[in-house]
Amino acid sequence: MSTDFQQAREALGARLRELRVEAGLNGKQMALRLAWQPSKVSRLENGKQTATEVDVEAWARAVAPGAAGELRGRLRGLETTYRSWRRQLAAGHRAVQEAHVLQESRAETIHLFESAIVPGIFQTPEYARGVLTDVSDRLGTPRDIEDGVRARMKRQEALYQPGRAFHAIVWEAALHVARCGPEGMAAQLDRLVGLIGLKTVSLGVIPFGARTPFSPKHGFWNIDKRLVVADTWNAELWLDSPEEVAFYTKLWRLLQGSALYGHQAHRLIVRARAQVAVP
Repeated sequence: MSTDFQQAREALGARLRELRVEAGLNGKQMALRLAWQPSKVSRLENGKQTATEVDVEAWARAVAPGAAGELRGRLRGLETTYRSWRRQLAAGHRAVQEAHVLQESRAETIHLFESAIVPGIFQTPEYARGVLTDVSDRLGTPRDIEDGVRARMKRQEALYQPGRAFHAIVWEAALHVARCGPEGMAAQLDRLVGLIGLKTVSLGVIPFGARTPFSPKHGFWNIDKRLVVADTWNAELWLDSPEEVAFYTKLWRLLQGSALYGHQAHRLIVRARAQVAVP
């Protein structure tokens, strides 16, 4: 989980504890009043468990009815930072992709990094179809694959709009991890070659064996240096504190120092393309 998310969860827990203490109750008494296990009261207050809206409303009713709105607001703020993929995809891929279209349409400059996948905004339909299908199968979410693919392709309109800038870095693994069949992978790599000369796109590749200041981990998008969207296995983190944004800005610059551009990046993509066994 992100530092922002954990800190927000702990802050919410501290506020719950404060309200309980103000009501003159100890933890066991609070648990009895709520008909909960004492361990749940402890986990919530210590930031070890994420409260639900039902939890905070019950807590407010038990000790401070007037604080219900405040607690719901704190919970909403916490949830906007940590967005589980299962929850986001409950309505299907199209809704998620359209949310990204809206976010990206407002941006002028995006710095992004992916360690083992071609960035969504650069994906071909066949590659995107493979990715979205894998996600639905893994999470058991709605399989509106074709709607999701169309929405993802719409995101790419931003690549051709004057005044936009996409500074992308991928680790070389992204060129080799197969997310669709051989013909689709070949077309995807051809697509990346075609992006190298695009005025709005700067594409760097960190080659295998390059000395890097840290090991590549999760992908992230830094949008206008005001919002970072980072992916984990089960969630998407939206980080907008100045400290987090500055940290990811520094990370991107460090990664840039290990990346190859222009004809050197082109050579790495072509080499990966040559290894794809197209029937």
